[in-house]
Formats: sequence, C-alpha cells, structure tokens
Amino acid sequence: MSYRVSPLPNFPEEKSSGFLCEIDWEALAQRYRFPAGVREKSAAYEVGGQTGGLGVPRMPRDLVLRDYQRQAIASWFENRGRGTLKMATGSGKTITALAIATELYQQIQLQVLIVLCPYRHLVTQWAKEGEKFNLQPILAFETVHQWQNQLANQLYNIRVGTQPFLTLLTTNATLISPGFQSQVKYFPPKTLIVGDEAHHLGSPQIEDSLPRTIGLRLALSATPERYFDDFGTECLFSYFGGVLEPEFSLADAIQQGALVRYHYYPLFVELTEGEAWAYAKLTKRIGWVLGEGESRNNSQRLTSLLMQRSRLIGAASNKLKALQTLMANRLHTSHTLFYCGDGSVQGISQCDRRQIAAVTRLLGHQLGYRVNTYTAETPLTEREKIRQQFEQGELQGLVAIRCLDEGVDIPAIQHAVILASTGNPRQFIQRRGRILRPHPSKQQATLFDMIVLPPQLERDTWEVERNLLKKELVRFLEFAQLADNAPEALSQFRYLQQMYEL
Repeated sequence: MSYRVSPLPNFPEEKSSGFLCEIDWEALAQRYRFPAGVREKSAAYEVGGQTGGLGVPRMPRDLVLRDYQRQAIASWFENRGRGTLKMATGSGKTITALAIATELYQQIQLQVLIVLCPYRHLVTQWAKEGEKFNLQPILAFETVHQWQNQLANQLYNIRVGTQPFLTLLTTNATLISPGFQSQVKYFPPKTLIVGDEAHHLGSPQIEDSLPRTIGLRLALSATPERYFDDFGTECLFSYFGGVLEPEFSLADAIQQGALVRYHYYPLFVELTEGEAWAYAKLTKRIGWVLGEGESRNNSQRLTSLLMQRSRLIGAASNKLKALQTLMANRLHTSHTLFYCGDGSVQGISQCDRRQIAAVTRLLGHQLGYRVNTYTAETPLTEREKIRQQFEQGELQGLVAIRCLDEGVDIPAIQHAVILASTGNPRQFIQRRGRILRPHPSKQQATLFDMIVLPPQLERDTWEVERNLLKKELVRFLEFAQLADNAPEALSQFRYLQQMYEL
C-alpha cells in the first residue's frame, strides 16, 4: 500500500515512547488484511483469558467490520500507530477508531483512549458509540470542577494498576484549557489520542496544545485538508501522520451502500445590483491578497475575505424567491432539510433579516409548511425532541444552520434544499454527505442546490473569479456526476463552463 505521510518535525518536547519499538506492527496489520469472514471471529476478544470488566474495550458481538474499514486499520498499523483516515461522512470512522483501540487493548494492553471533538454534541455521540464497545468514558466538556477530579483519580488508578482502562472524551476547547493541560504529563505511554473532524486541530492554538508525549495518534476526517491553510494542514499531518490508503470517497460510500443514491437539481440564482457591487469589491480584494504570495497572515486575511463573500452569496435575497417557487409545488413532502447560511438578507424587515429567520417565516407563516429551527443555540434536550418530531413526520422540515456541518446524525432526511452555497470543500462535502445517510424508510435522497451566478466583473477581477469558480465548479460537477440523474444535472452547468471558459 502507498501512503501520503508527512515526516514528523523535531518538536523540542516530542518524546518517543520506547514501547512503540517493541510492538509487532506487521503482525497487527496482518490480522486485518483479510476480508471480513476470512479471519476467525473471536467471541469476546479476550486478553490473557480474561474479558475484563466494565470500561474495558470489547468489540460488539454483532459487529462485522466492512472491508474498507479493515484495510484502513491495517494501514494504520503498518504505519506504526500513526496516520489520518480520510473517510466519507457516514462511512463509520468512529467504529473504525474504536476497533483500533480495542485491538490495541487486546494486544499491547492499551491503558488510555483520548478522543478530541470540535463540538459537545460529538462528545455525546462518541459516548453512545463507546457504550457498544463496553466503554465508560469521562465526558470532559463542562466546567473543570465536573471532570478534573474524576480524571485525576482514574489516572492515578491506572498508574498504580487498580484500573485497567480509561476513556476520556473531550472537546478541542477543553484540550487547550489549563485544567486539561495540567493533567497531560500524567497520561501513561500506552495512550491513544484520536482527533475527530481533525481538520479543526490544525489551527495554531489547538495544534500547540496537542500532547507530544503520546505516541499513538489517529486523525479522522472526510476532509482533513484545511481550506486555504497549507501550513495548518502540514502541522496536522506532521502530528498525526499523513493520509493513509484506502481513502474512502463519497462515490465509494454510495457504491458500497454506506450512503444512499440521490437526485441532484442545481438552482441558479442571480445577485441583486447591490449584492453584485459588494461581490465585485470583495473579489478584487481577494485578488490583491492572492497576488501578495502565501504567508500565514495572508492565509488568515484570505480566509476572512472568502468567508465574507461566502456569507454574501449564502444570503442572496433572490434565494427566497427561488425557495418560494420551489416549495409551492412541494407542500405535500416531508423529512426536508433547509440549510441556511449565517448571513443577513437585504431588503426585508429587521426581525427577519437573518436568512434562517426569513426562511422559517416564508415556509411556516406564508406556505404553511410545518418547520422548526435547528441551530447551535438550540439546547441539546430540545434538539433531541425536534429530531424525534422530524423523524416521525410531525415536523415536515428542519431549518438549520452550520451545526449540521459535522457529526450530527439525522438519517431521516430525505430531501434537502441547500441555500448556503459554499466554496469551502470541507463544508460542501460534509453538508451533502450528511443528507445521504441511510435510513430504513429512505430509498434515495433528493437535493436542491442553490448556486449563485457570478455577476459581470471588470477585467482585473475576472481572472481571479475564473480561478476561484473553477475550483468550486469541480465539486458541483463531481456531485452532479454521481447523481442518478447525472445527464440532466450536468447539462445545467454548461452555461457557466462556456461563460468562464472552464
């Protein structure tokens, strides 16, 4: 197998764990090179004749790993306990990581599993999956007083041998806190650190807080490369290790049944005169930054400008007209997600200016479509109630924003209208992959994708726009090519290809 593995930098505080050299990595990899069913399945994954007690990792009896998951595990072992698994949304990255932790416990008596998540709701989802593997994790994402003593006590128990295993699920925000950092030196050598949605860990503050004394490292992400941040991407791969084979793409996931098939309908929207002027101004500034060459500061400025332009595109006022026209003929449907941007719509009342508020009012008050909002501000208990109402059909639709980008699992979604077009490949892939999660009542999905047509630009900004659009159009075309109605979907893009000579 081949790898895209970056060399590890010589961090001053980096210490190699001696036991890593003693592990028979080839033998561990060999156990997972065969397809599922070829290797004998252990009934209880015993260690030294003991199954252990509560909190000790064990494979669920009914779990059979998919072949690509087994190949990914073998690749990680072949790379001596480091690497990044680039696997599509819904392909079972969490299960793959927990299987690795279980195997390490069985073979080398792994003592601690640490999982880093960007959001609290991902911590709770990992806890649910962990229960299936017999884990009893510490959830460290509230105030330090609620978890620090528990962590300190269990680390002491690990050190003196009265507790065999410790699972710690935490957030990136907790990782960089003084309370967590004060405990890092007490983690034993036989610790595995897992970075979920690992692209977040490449930011300067978070990357500097990653513990260098932990040798076993695993990164998970459908999109590990950071958007317009090559330095942050390199830092991420330097710490965890590069992308391992096999990569598991959206096309792979659909072909193997991990995600459902779909129909794709692009809906093109024009900017208003005022929006077009602001768009051209931002594009010109983006061109200036790109012309200055790449640096860390330029990357941050460029990201800021791209985000401003993305908000402008995402909240284009004509999207409301397109939504009204579309939904007027779809009022009989249910299980529909409306994905909004975080920008403000111009030319409407102040109370409805945020796009999510304007969309909710249009659907609920004007069209009578039963919807509720689902945002980061929605309490976790309320989110679960809304999710159940949506799954049961009491709500026809969810109007969401950003919090569905990563990790949230609502497989009952059958239809989606994406108003928040994005040039960020990570968000693009995450949003579409989330809609394709399988569900017993879902045979296929239907996706309506609102795409803003670029305005006519001056010559000095035309080439900048052409290069940016070329990168974005590749993703739209790829998604159109995978659709069941690919010829129809692809034909919609010919206008843009001809106009921008793409």
